Amino acid sequence: MPRTTPLPSPAPLGPGDLGDLHRTVLDWYAVCARDLPWREAGCSPWGVLVSEVMLQQTPVARVLPRWQEWLERWPTPAALAAEPPGEAVRAWDRLGYPRRALRLHAAATAITAEHGGEVPEDHDVLLALPGIGAYTAAAVAAFAFRRRHAVVDTNVRRVQARAVTGAAEPAPALTAAETRLAVALLPEDPETAARWSVGVMELGALVCTARAPRCPACPLLDRCAWVVAGRPAHTGPARRAQRWAGTDRQVRGRLLAVLRATDGPVEAADLDAAWPGDAVQRARCLDGLVADGLVEPLPDGTFALPRS
Repeated sequence: MPRTTPLPSPAPLGPGDLGDLHRTVLDWYAVCARDLPWREAGCSPWGVLVSEVMLQQTPVARVLPRWQEWLERWPTPAALAAEPPGEAVRAWDRLGYPRRALRLHAAATAITAEHGGEVPEDHDVLLALPGIGAYTAAAVAAFAFRRRHAVVDTNVRRVQARAVTGAAEPAPALTAAETRLAVALLPEDPETAARWSVGVMELGALVCTARAPRCPACPLLDRCAWVVAGRPAHTGPARRAQRWAGTDRQVRGRLLAVLRATDGPVEAADLDAAWPGDAVQRARCLDGLVADGLVEPLPDGTFALPRS
């Protein structure tokens, strides 16, 4: 029977407990971390920024080849800013959520115009860039410049929920309490804090996974509050699997695929053929792409990827 009473709040971590937690995760990360190019010492801040935007809601396996192609074509923000935003959308291909490509282009343009082509180090300055939210600003400041900022993604939230607070899953959306906990857990030394953040993130991605956590392989098994409590079931709202077939997301993807496949404008009939079954849905999705700045309607009735 699911638990109906809330779990007791865990005892506060003392300095010794916190130090042990840090050492355990950092030692595990040193041995088990994936070898990813944006984690290498020679990766530029721009490379880190591109990786963080691409990795949002997208698995590493899909991001890796696209990131490599992107950095080969646009090794600096200025290189990307020199091309139309539609080229960023084209190169984004099927990573999903293509507005992220426009955000990267807008950020590259601002970095080139306002910061001499160099990704800024300061968190607040990063946050002021177009299309850069709180997570991305913290991640770039921490991972590219070793600044002390709490980096809180879904994986970090899940590890915190289980290992520290004893809950099976984090809240549906990031809460102020989760952010405060992430800050409280952060090591004082900026370099160590950056490695801690990526270590917790990696632990959530590889071991403390959402659907089938590999508890026997977890370095925190003996001290995980969720395990100690008997792995209580999640009592919050069920997370619904996202349907793809027939959704507006699928239609938008089909329409963008037609536009990405050609260097010039596309006739309306070609877009009609990409989704012939439901004209109302197709028109709605095309209007949405135009409103999002991903498609540009031209005076002659054709359509193109954004040119400015």
